Amino acid sequence: MKNPIIKIHVRDMGVMTAELYPDKAPKTVENFVGLVKSGFYSGLIFHRVIAGFMIQGGGYDEAFEDKDAPSIRGEFRANGFAQNDLKHTRGVLSMARTSAPNSASSQFFVMHQNAPHLDGQYAGFGKLTDGFDVLDAIAATKTGRFGYFADVPREPIVIDRMELVEE
Repeated sequence: MKNPIIKIHVRDMGVMTAELYPDKAPKTVENFVGLVKSGFYSGLIFHRVIAGFMIQGGGYDEAFEDKDAPSIRGEFRANGFAQNDLKHTRGVLSMARTSAPNSASSQFFVMHQNAPHLDGQYAGFGKLTDGFDVLDAIAATKTGRFGYFADVPREPIVIDRMELVEE
C-alpha cells in the first residue's frame, strides 16, 4: 500500500508536498486526510512561526478565530504508542497539542530544523518531500505578539488549500 501524498498550497509562497505515514500514526493520518478531503484547511493560517524550530497551523483563520476540529488520541511513545518512532527532523509533520496527551485535533506543525527533544512526545505523521523553499520562506517571516501568542506572523500566512494527490 502506498503512503498518502498531500500538497499544501500557501498563498503567495508556493506549495509544500508531504508523504504521510499511516504505519507510524494510523488514526492521526486518517484524521488528517479526512480534514484535507473535507476542505477544512482552506483559508486557515500558520499562526506560530519560530525560525530554527517549526511552523504551526491548522487551527485559526485570518481573523484569528478558533477553527480546531475534535480531539484525537495522541499516537506517540510517551502516550503508550510504541510504533511511532518518527524523529522530529527538518520537514517532519507532527500534531500540535496541549499538555493533555490526547488533545491533538487539526493543528499541526512542520519542523524547520531538527528538535530531538520532541521525539516520542508528539505524534509525527509525515515528512515534506518537496517545498523546503516554502518552509524556509515561512520561517523567515517577521512575527510579533497577538494576545498570548508571541510568534504570530505580522502578515497572515494563509493555506489556500490542501489536496490529497495520492491515497
